[in-house]
Amino acid sequence: MSSSTSGRGYDSPVKTAFAFSGAIFAATLLTMVGIFQVLAGIAAIAEDKVYVSGIEYVYQFDITTWGWIHLILGVIAFVVGICMVLGQTWARVAGIVISIIGSVAAFAFMPYYPFWALAVLALYIFVIWSLSQLISSRAEL
Repeated sequence: MSSSTSGRGYDSPVKTAFAFSGAIFAATLLTMVGIFQVLAGIAAIAEDKVYVSGIEYVYQFDITTWGWIHLILGVIAFVVGICMVLGQTWARVAGIVISIIGSVAAFAFMPYYPFWALAVLALYIFVIWSLSQLISSRAEL
């Protein structure tokens, strides 16, 4: 019967290890998604023939505009991911915020390049989940 009344039993080091590994994973994934977004933005700004144009839908922008949106989101995601690796606590919340904004942008970009948009959307959602788990596990520690 060796249990602690404060809730910090033997599993506290395990929780700390999972929280730390979750932070590294989320930071790495966010940095990687940022690089992907920068590359997609450069391709769209260069008016490459990778993206479909001429689709009529509500969120229609010029391909160059989408390129700048992806480039800016990618740079911010990259910087936030690097700051998370460096241990900046503000970067956790900033990572969730930029992932939410990036998810909305990826969803709106879906008619131009569906597979890419779905892949980036899935990565952003996984970053949101990972950072949320990290923040909730830190709150329990």
